[in-house]
Amino acid sequence: MGIARHDPATLGRPAWNAGRKVGVEKPLKQGQIWAIRFFLDSEGRMRDRALFDLTIDSKLRGCDLVKIKIGTVVTGQEIRTRATVIQQKPDVQYSSRLRRKPG
Repeated sequence: MGIARHDPATLGRPAWNAGRKVGVEKPLKQGQIWAIRFFLDSEGRMRDRALFDLTIDSKLRGCDLVKIKIGTVVTGQEIRTRATVIQQKPDVQYSSRLRRKPG
């Protein structure tokens, strides 16, 4: 596969990623992480805060985090202290400690 140079439908159409940044993004800074946590706490979004903490504390990729079910992170009204997630591609199992909101 490649660029369809001979397809008249693609002539004059810009590439889908023209003008966009390409490559790895910089990681979040510590202040940005705490700002997100503060926002989620102030909004009362317990589920989002738990998933965000799991994201930051684990080495999982986005596609694996999207597949996490709420039962993996929460039991009833309580956030679990540990969650086990199996990474899809290399088939590696990660176990991460979840942070509890004080209170």
